[in-house]
Amino acid sequence: MFEPVSNTEEAKLYNESFHEIYDVIVVGYGFGGAVAAIEAADNGAKVLLCEKMPQPGGVSICSGGAVRCAEDPEDAFKYLKATNSGTTPDDVLRVLAEGMTQAEEYVKKLVAVVDGVSIKDTEFSGKRGGNYPFPGWETFYHTQVEVPESFDRLKYFPHVRTRPSSGGPGMFWVLDHNIKSRDITVKLSSPVKNLVRNNEGEVCGLTISGEAKELRVGARQGVVLACGGFEYNHEMKSQYWEGKPVLTASSRGNTGDGIRMAQSVGADLWHMWHFHGCYAFKHPDPDFPFALRVKRLPDWNPINKNEADVKMVWIVVDQLGRRYMNECPPYAQDTSHRPMHYMDSETMSYPRIPSWLITDQDGSSTYQIGDIRTNDPEYTYDWSEDNSQELKLGILKEAKNLNDLADQLEVDRKILNSTVDRWNALCDEGEDVDFKRPPGTMARIDKAPYIFGQVWPAVSNTQGGPVHNAKQQILNIEGKPVPRLYAAGELGSSFGHLYLSGGNIAECFVTGWIAGREVTNLQNLENL
Repeated sequence: MFEPVSNTEEAKLYNESFHEIYDVIVVGYGFGGAVAAIEAADNGAKVLLCEKMPQPGGVSICSGGAVRCAEDPEDAFKYLKATNSGTTPDDVLRVLAEGMTQAEEYVKKLVAVVDGVSIKDTEFSGKRGGNYPFPGWETFYHTQVEVPESFDRLKYFPHVRTRPSSGGPGMFWVLDHNIKSRDITVKLSSPVKNLVRNNEGEVCGLTISGEAKELRVGARQGVVLACGGFEYNHEMKSQYWEGKPVLTASSRGNTGDGIRMAQSVGADLWHMWHFHGCYAFKHPDPDFPFALRVKRLPDWNPINKNEADVKMVWIVVDQLGRRYMNECPPYAQDTSHRPMHYMDSETMSYPRIPSWLITDQDGSSTYQIGDIRTNDPEYTYDWSEDNSQELKLGILKEAKNLNDLADQLEVDRKILNSTVDRWNALCDEGEDVDFKRPPGTMARIDKAPYIFGQVWPAVSNTQGGPVHNAKQQILNIEGKPVPRLYAAGELGSSFGHLYLSGGNIAECFVTGWIAGREVTNLQNLENL
């Protein structure tokens, strides 16, 4: 965990000799950190890539691995600007938009050094378009890697849990190959304790907390923070988010260390309220650190609402038994948790945290209702295909009829019966006039036994962190760069209001190569 130091302690650290000296230090070995390290090394820098956890990959390795690309930079900019609601400067959005038009070629460059890997056909790897019908939405598409049949994700990454079709492990495998093909020093199990500055206020190194001793490491050119967000920092989540609790559905390593380190040297923050997430179940073991997410259904754009045609076999109700949301919004992984944060001003409570997910016998036999995506060797979980294991564990429960269900939920029988009857009537009519759920996702709930489970808002990854400019320089509260300190990846993401699926992955690549190049343009510090 990051530990702040006083100015006196900082000066003492600087005046002491460093144990090791590099040109560039990158903190965090996910997609963003990997790309930053690769770019810095390719620009001639001696690079240290350090990772807090014993295994690399961060949250990125659990992703779909699809890099959101764009055909036209102006269209991409228009879309990004519309989704940000004025929270991110135009020049920052423009470099991201421009980078998205170059991302596919960059991935091809990385793939070229790995035998047997190719780029998936664009049409196969994902349909075009953004998640919302904002100006420019049609310019976007996905770039994914095609790994050879010999690639065994469980052999290389046995601790990673994600959908079998997800490309995150494959993309990270490509990045890892590129790291190993260069003269880049990698240190795992190496949490950074604090940043070190010289007498001019320039970031010139950091300290790493080791099991045996603290390691002081100098950086002649600068430091790139690419260590993600604060998904597993419960104090920060409580401070910045209104509805609580919010479960963690990703990594125990992301505890906001990079954000706090940036703050300690004067960084301003932005987008701290925005997190990418959904609703999810709790594991019955109170010590199990991760939420079990509901099954992810395909994203859809409201302009093509008919494309949402996979049956979502459940509804979600509040603590009074009332349905209150579209359970399948255009991009559920970003916005489906948002209706849960409603506060009742009369009771001064949050009647939707937790909520109840309700399905029936047909629904429970359709597919796995839950999912988990983590990068953690200590805590793993595999959801059963028929949901039987979850019934045994109590994650899901059964009710013999609706009255029994109401009694178990401790809600009024009339209210719950009315809620389910209303839903079934909407299904018969073929239109959700209450909350605008796509017709193709609607399915009646009427065959006992009824299956239900408690669900909570859950964070996949945060978007908040230190403010940065178009060069990825971290800025202080006066809008001036903190000398020799850069950000990459999701550490202070540009997505300040709505997220674009695959956007954080694109951001990892674009900001990683910008930060890696920019930091190597600096002259070496003297007396280091």
